[in-house]
Amino acid sequence: MPKIKTHSGAKKRFKLTKTGKVVRAHANKSHILNKKTTKRKRGLRQTVVADKTNVKEIKRLLPYGK
Repeated sequence: MPKIKTHSGAKKRFKLTKTGKVVRAHANKSHILNKKTTKRKRGLRQTVVADKTNVKEIKRLLPYGK
């Protein structure tokens, strides 16, 4: 079997933990930050586990757990 290519966009956006969970960053942190409160921006820095409805597709894009 040939190697499967990893999806370039997915490898930049998602990481897999040792237990197999998919970790992602929050959205809305790139621009128009003036109107957002400091508390809100601080919360957006944190990573979060991806929703279970998306995990199957994300893992298909990351075949080698990168």
